Amino acid sequence: MIVAIDGPAGAGKSTVAAAIAKKQGWQLVDTGAMYRAVAYQALERGVELDDEEAVCQVADGLKFEFRFVDGVNVIYCNGEALRTEIRSAEVSRAASVISAHPRVRRVLVDQQRRVGAERSSVLEGRDIGTVVFPDADVKVFITASSQIRAQRRVEQMREQGQEADFEEVRSEIEARDERDRTRDVSPLKRADDAVEIDTSQMSADEVLARVEGLIDQVQ
Repeated sequence: MIVAIDGPAGAGKSTVAAAIAKKQGWQLVDTGAMYRAVAYQALERGVELDDEEAVCQVADGLKFEFRFVDGVNVIYCNGEALRTEIRSAEVSRAASVISAHPRVRRVLVDQQRRVGAERSSVLEGRDIGTVVFPDADVKVFITASSQIRAQRRVEQMREQGQEADFEEVRSEIEARDERDRTRDVSPLKRADDAVEIDTSQMSADEVLARVEGLIDQVQ
């Protein structure tokens, strides 16, 4: 079983994807974390983010796996667990830059397909239903207003002890949306056969119930 959950940053797809994976006992493939991991490794190595060839070499040398540890989905990169270090604002901006490189995306799409095909999986990202797994059993596109998404992101950052300015976060989210929608390779968009869910006025439980209902229809 492959469940594809796409949508812009902060719409709630991570929360729903994790809940489904835990409840079903499936693997959770956080594709955004994979881009963050590449960005983090590139920053750590002093690689210029605009240098597509150099970033591609970083990505090509990484092996990913996902494990739930104490109820939290953790990405392992070449055997090393990466947690809060890939969730900083700096890494977020870097991930947005490197994700626009076509060759980097091709490397990571191949990895996403490999990891996702190992067993029943929930994959979340921006091009899962359109590019990575166009034949996924269930496709969902989760969205929300930029204001709501910025509020959620600010709360998350503050819970992690990071400073956060609402207007700055909202501006970054809207800029990232624009980059994601207009890039030439794998732009952010809803697959024609995906069910769109606007979470702006919905609780996490309501969204989860809606997606579970879609899964029940195909099981």
